[in-house]
Amino acid sequence: MTGGPVLWAAVAWAVFLGAHLALNGRWWLWLLPSLLPPPLFAAVPAALLVLAWVTGEVAAGAVAGAALLIGARQCGLVPGALVRRPARALVRRPARPPEEGTVRLVSWNTQHWCQSTDPGPFYAFLRELDADVYLLQEYHHDVFDGTYRLIDDERRLRATFPGHEAVIARGLITLSRLPVAATVETAARRTLRVDLEMPGGRGVLTTFNVHIPVQLRLISPLRPAFYRAVRTRAGDRAREYAGLARDVAGCPHPALIAGDFNTTAAIGDARHIARLGADAVPLTGRLCPTSWQPRPGMRWWRLDWVLTTPGARVHSYRFRDPRGLSDHSVQEVTVSLTGPDHASRTPADTRLRPHLRHHS
Repeated sequence: MTGGPVLWAAVAWAVFLGAHLALNGRWWLWLLPSLLPPPLFAAVPAALLVLAWVTGEVAAGAVAGAALLIGARQCGLVPGALVRRPARALVRRPARPPEEGTVRLVSWNTQHWCQSTDPGPFYAFLRELDADVYLLQEYHHDVFDGTYRLIDDERRLRATFPGHEAVIARGLITLSRLPVAATVETAARRTLRVDLEMPGGRGVLTTFNVHIPVQLRLISPLRPAFYRAVRTRAGDRAREYAGLARDVAGCPHPALIAGDFNTTAAIGDARHIARLGADAVPLTGRLCPTSWQPRPGMRWWRLDWVLTTPGARVHSYRFRDPRGLSDHSVQEVTVSLTGPDHASRTPADTRLRPHLRHHS
């Protein structure tokens, strides 16, 4: 094969992209390459296309252009956000009254529940969010060996949120001003389902508070334990997604599914997310929405998602700065039901499960 360096680079990227599309979500080890920042799947071929135009390498331009088109779904860009910007009204006019029947919900990975931050500012920030419903992940502390230690901070929760009911399980918390109609067992082991009575008797909204396991342990990749952990967690993730799909499919109410999925558009598991419900992200108004890391210069990944099933409508959606209290941005949405929820609840739906702690 002959050609200049731009052609060689374009072919190398095309080979990588082909392997990515073939192996992503099908081979556990490909979880590692899929952790690349998704915008690279657009930026790299676009840069090669420009270089090919500058150098006049037609073949390189053709290869780079094809790679750009084929890899477009992996880049995490949301063109629809350019024409759907209602979330900006939340920022510019925060005093605007909410639409009748809407509730304000936030979802946030708390990064091990103020394990490394002062609890005072942490709880003050939670209060400042002033949400009707909180879906909070990582209500635990990291032991730094791949495991976590559950914690008990209920007394402070009661004092900080006297008007909220709380359901706690599996390192997850759902706090709600709305009456809790039911807590329901889930097949997914890292998900907390809570059914909530919407204002004005408009029906029941089911919330799925989700935390999909992260792909790897932060240990040296030269150690066999690193790859054992990746393989084990790939299996854990597959079971979580399969369980969550069954949970959502079996839910008789409109649902909002939100949390830390530890999945970007470039990870094969994004296919599972797309089947769960409608992605609300175009409402952010961001062409390239990101939620992790929130630090300047590191905002390349979107790991947090908000999805809805028919009957639930998201009116606004934005990411909020966590002010250094977590490595995840806060997801904030307003949501309502589009019509009455006539689905009846079975006795199993309304029974509190033994492993779910609930207080008001």
